[in-house]
Amino acid sequence: MPGQVSDSGASSVVPHSSEAKTTVVYPLHHSLKPPISRLSLSWSRGNSLRVSVFRKPSDDGEAGGKVVEVKLGDGDGEIGDAQWRRIAYCSVSPFALLQSRKNSMLAMSRVSASSSPYGAEWWDYVKEYSREINVLLGGQKLPPRSVIEDPRIVLKKVEEPNCLKAAWELMEIFYADKQTQACTPERLLDWLADYNSLLSGPQPTVHSKLVNFEKELAGLQTIEEDAKYWEAISSALALGWLDIAVKILHLHGSYQLDQLGSRELENGLVEAVAVLISKMPRMRPELAPGKLGECYKTKPDFIKAWETWRAQITKLDCSAFWVECDHRQTREGLKNLLQIMLGNANILSSATCHWIELHVSHLLYIRPFTMGLESMYSLAQKCMQLKPMSSPHKLMRLLLGIVGENIEVVLAECSRSFGPWMVVHAVELLTAGSTQADILLHEERFNLGGISMVELHRLVYAQFLSSHALTWQIAPIYLTSCMKQGMGLLEILLYKQPVQHNKILLKNIEICRLYELDNVRSKITKIAGVHQWKHGKKGFGVFWLQQARDEVRLNRIAQQLFDFVGKSISDESFKQWEGLIELLGSETRTAGGLEFLHKYRDFKRSLQQVHDGIATNAAKKAAESLILLMKNPSTPHRFWLPLLYDSLKLFNWQECPLVNASQTNLLLNKLQELSMARLQPDFIEADLPPQALSSVRLALATNLGRAILEE
Repeated sequence: MPGQVSDSGASSVVPHSSEAKTTVVYPLHHSLKPPISRLSLSWSRGNSLRVSVFRKPSDDGEAGGKVVEVKLGDGDGEIGDAQWRRIAYCSVSPFALLQSRKNSMLAMSRVSASSSPYGAEWWDYVKEYSREINVLLGGQKLPPRSVIEDPRIVLKKVEEPNCLKAAWELMEIFYADKQTQACTPERLLDWLADYNSLLSGPQPTVHSKLVNFEKELAGLQTIEEDAKYWEAISSALALGWLDIAVKILHLHGSYQLDQLGSRELENGLVEAVAVLISKMPRMRPELAPGKLGECYKTKPDFIKAWETWRAQITKLDCSAFWVECDHRQTREGLKNLLQIMLGNANILSSATCHWIELHVSHLLYIRPFTMGLESMYSLAQKCMQLKPMSSPHKLMRLLLGIVGENIEVVLAECSRSFGPWMVVHAVELLTAGSTQADILLHEERFNLGGISMVELHRLVYAQFLSSHALTWQIAPIYLTSCMKQGMGLLEILLYKQPVQHNKILLKNIEICRLYELDNVRSKITKIAGVHQWKHGKKGFGVFWLQQARDEVRLNRIAQQLFDFVGKSISDESFKQWEGLIELLGSETRTAGGLEFLHKYRDFKRSLQQVHDGIATNAAKKAAESLILLMKNPSTPHRFWLPLLYDSLKLFNWQECPLVNASQTNLLLNKLQELSMARLQPDFIEADLPPQALSSVRLALATNLGRAILEE
């Protein structure tokens, strides 16, 4: 977790505490019978530890072992590995689009010499980015509810909440929607309504209190006489959950048809309080379906409506009808609800369970006109003293960092509790409307090697992605956004990918093409070609070396191939290497040239047609190919005799001589030169029968006589 340099060393960039930390114990389920003789530990993927457990052989000779994986870290296990990978992949597009738009706006501001590159349009981009990330963090969808709603179901759920989505929405409220700061208390109320269940633990919450009440609801006979009934309404009302408060209030026994006549006054008081609750002024543009309250978009209208609403509550609180109400629990419960709406601090404190709930209730009923983070932070400090939490939740630590306007604390909490993904993507919200945060996070730091905090976190996240075989492909998106060290680390990442797998190799090459890393692409394909050639995949090796344009190695391979074919130029040996010769092509520049092998291939094909009994035209074509080969200076001496020996049928053609007198003299001269070349010590003899030379001479002499007579 990046932070300030500690006192223990100037090179340390990770803050640490000298205080002893609580030991974390991870259970190890191996199902082996004792005695256990040995344990072997090694790192697995991600933050998992692979533990090999070996059992000591017993008297009966039974031995064995088991390998289990233990996932380390303080995660709560809300999001599985597959879900994390989905989030990682789906967040690439919004991140890349926002970076592209940011770079475009910076470029335009330089051209126009504008003092601030970000305007109203930029806020729209940030909010769009935040919404897209928020959608992909959605929790598990619950099965659809029944069409006929049960009046005794107090709480409604749309999806299972998770801390990651809760943290993102929290930062979205305070950073992405700064243009609607007047609605921040209302948005915080909605946030707490969605995620109050995540705070439930050793210390109860309003949500857990309502869950317990809902379970006991079916067993209550006279519901309004139970203290838990009024406690549930008070707690829901204190947090602004008006729809829940009114719904529970309508469960009052005076609404039953058989009691309306005898409890008319009591029912009137209950309904009056319910109407006042449902008419509560809300400083927000609109309400979600099913929510209660009256919306006001401007502060003057809201203040006027608030004063009118409070006057109505005060009037009802001082009404003489309370004296005539003879049901004590109803009278006291309703009066308690009126005091909550009037902002009685003691009753609000008793109706809430911990400081964030008390904080929201104060914003609703005591300080409804509060604006600005400074006043919210001072209120939070006061509420923490009144309602401390037994064990601070990570969401609450994050909230305190936000309202305290402490960017370092927010980043540290995101890194510690939610991992590098959260830090990298949340930075875009932190710097959206704060020049101070933008300067702090983009300032180049000497103790970080000359890079900024933003680049450091992106590099850490890219390293995290690179450690897994299923996510390394998206690491380049984040590495290329790091101007100092990103491209260098990207090259290292690409070089480390295995070249024996074609799909990974093709992905590697595509990444090089996208980021114009031609030199890296050339080296990777060269490495792939050498690897494939060494492991017997000659065709793949030649193909990748051609992609790398590695003329040196291609020429070396061509020379080896040339030498091999020259030692045994039989049909079988040539057929074995014909595909590789075709792949290498005739443009390979090597001694002797593969151009000869390609012409020799064409000659062999023509000769095959002659042997198959095809017409004289094919034989003439084969003879022309032979003459061209023998005239070509690139044809080595050691191939002359095999070529002539393969052409014996052409020389002895019955219908007419296929080679004229001058051409026959050329071939005889080649035989004479061959006789001289065979005296050289480096001459390589072809694998031919001993009588091959005499057979060729006899055939040429016979053909010469026939050609002279023909002419």
